[in-house]
Amino acid sequence: MKVYKTQDIRNVAILGHGGCGKTSLVEAMAHVTGVTTRQGRIEDGNTISDYDKEEIRRKFSISTSVVPIEWKFWKINLLDTPGYLDFAGEVDEALAAADGAIIVINGKAGVEAGTEKAWAYCEKYDIPRVFFVTNMDDEHADYMKVVEQLRELYGKRIAPFHLPIREDHTFTGVVNVVTLKGRRFTGGGKWEERDVPDDVQDDLEPCREALMEAVAETSEEYMERYFDGDEFTVDEIIDALRVNVNEGSVVPVQCGSGTLAYGIEGLIETCVEFLPSPIRDNIKIFGKDPRTDKEYNVDYDSRRPFSAYVFKTIVDPFIGRYSLIKVCSGELKSDSVIYNYEKETEEKLSRIYILRGKEAIEMPELKAGDIGAIAKLSNTATGDTLSLKADPLVFEKFEVESPYTYMRYEAENKGDEDKVSQALQKMMEEDLTLRAFNDKENRQSLLYGMGDQHLDVVVSKLEAKYKVKINLSKPRVPYRETIRKKVSVREKYKKQSGGHGQYGDVAMEFDPSGDLETPYVFAERVVGGAVPKNYFPAVEKGIQDSVLKGPMAGYPVVGVKATLFDGSYHPVDSSEMAFKTAARQAFKSAFMQANPVILEPIVSLSVIVPDSYTGDIMGDLNKKRGRVLGMNPTEGGKTEIVADIPLSELYGYSTNLRSMTGGRGSYAYSFSRYEQAPGDVQEKVIADNAKAEQ
Repeated sequence: MKVYKTQDIRNVAILGHGGCGKTSLVEAMAHVTGVTTRQGRIEDGNTISDYDKEEIRRKFSISTSVVPIEWKFWKINLLDTPGYLDFAGEVDEALAAADGAIIVINGKAGVEAGTEKAWAYCEKYDIPRVFFVTNMDDEHADYMKVVEQLRELYGKRIAPFHLPIREDHTFTGVVNVVTLKGRRFTGGGKWEERDVPDDVQDDLEPCREALMEAVAETSEEYMERYFDGDEFTVDEIIDALRVNVNEGSVVPVQCGSGTLAYGIEGLIETCVEFLPSPIRDNIKIFGKDPRTDKEYNVDYDSRRPFSAYVFKTIVDPFIGRYSLIKVCSGELKSDSVIYNYEKETEEKLSRIYILRGKEAIEMPELKAGDIGAIAKLSNTATGDTLSLKADPLVFEKFEVESPYTYMRYEAENKGDEDKVSQALQKMMEEDLTLRAFNDKENRQSLLYGMGDQHLDVVVSKLEAKYKVKINLSKPRVPYRETIRKKVSVREKYKKQSGGHGQYGDVAMEFDPSGDLETPYVFAERVVGGAVPKNYFPAVEKGIQDSVLKGPMAGYPVVGVKATLFDGSYHPVDSSEMAFKTAARQAFKSAFMQANPVILEPIVSLSVIVPDSYTGDIMGDLNKKRGRVLGMNPTEGGKTEIVADIPLSELYGYSTNLRSMTGGRGSYAYSFSRYEQAPGDVQEKVIADNAKAEQ
């Protein structure tokens, strides 16, 4: 592959609902442009972008993959993203490198939750976009219905650039609304010109008129000509629409078939003609010199010193470790010396690559705006900036969605704990939405992801790639135990077994401290030397050990004040161990007398859903013991519902919410406080603990 200049590069993310046809579209674009001699099929597991064993087995995309194609004088870096919500972090990574987007819609299914999510992504990152309605070869596909759905959602911005031609109910071609020319598809991505059929005229005229209005609004001159009835030339229309599409005021809609490669060349033409190169007039790329905090507009200028942004990391035991980069300024050559300011590491490169699926193609250099890969940068992570040591630069890191679905995990084989830990560390370098956490308080290891499917894939990848197995189970909720009344007890630990004995005697008072964030407070008011001062630390150590696992259900204890006020000792047999043991006995005895209770964690929950679902969501939260605190309108006809809810009730909430909203809802939560659990909950917690310890 040749080296392309910045203005000849298009970085295009492929977005859409899961299963809508994104990967098939990428495969068709690769085939039409000569990357492959035979178009791969998802069913056969031989597509370029879905090369991972899990993707082949499950028949859907899990990770973002890069597929560069060449067409005439241009290079298009296609970023094929997963459509399922569990892999949203991959979409964030792709959009950090994209300058334009194709949102794919299944012509039969119409606008789905993933379509709306894709639009929201483009709005968030201010990315120009094109809709491509695929699967038009299906007799039930309805292009104009999809257009109407899009107009209902996004208004006059929606502009059909193509209209389908059907002959005997079979999709055979398209009419270009811009050029007023027809194309008949002949197979293999080929086409021939044809006249515009009469039966398309009814849809063509209003679509054409809408485009002319958009053209007229680009300048006063064009507006005057429009009102005077002058016709615009095709070049004038294209130039004006290019401005509109780049600004986002016009969003083209085209149609075709990914599996048959119909309409693919027209889509490629639109990518080149209407989607921007990395250099955009209305978007500036700023980097900061970490030495001076001064900001620089690098703007993909090849004349500036080299800088690049790592938008994705691949760590694979089979294909190796690659840092995927987008060159933001200057040029990257195969013999370059690059510097990572954040990690304070400098490395001399020997090779640079572009990735096409799993294939690594060696390149002599990459110009600003291009996407490439560097192998074996062990100290570089996703979000890092690469630059020159003499001209260091740091770009702002992109944000990924936080994971809220979590499960407890254990290595199937006890000797594999270290292997599991190392494998998960490598997977977390690849996947920023995956978190592994060791919850020492509750004696469990937790795995956080974007949903149940995400965690299921992680389990499968661990086994397939890293040869380790883990078992997932319901996590132990981080309950707490405390007391509600004051109690005094006396406990003696005495042991005589020949030789040196053990003797420790403590009289202690236990009462609520009022501080539920602190496990215990220790105090003493011993008079007369009943317990020598040198044993006070041992008594406190006994309390310190006791609060780790409460007597009720084995949960950590909070909010207890322990006061040593009396006791006795033996001049020979007393020891620190004896007093520690006596204190532990005192704690256990007093705790169960002091009206002990289970405390449950309460979280502040935010649920964002379309307005039509608010009633269902609020009803469901009430069933889960949630307290709705308020409702706030948000962008896009959605409402935020704010509630306090026990953490235990949120187990499986990701799946429930998607089911209730058709995938259109999202949620987030943060810890708020601890509250006394209801009696029935306490009984269940105690019973579950007793069962677990049997």
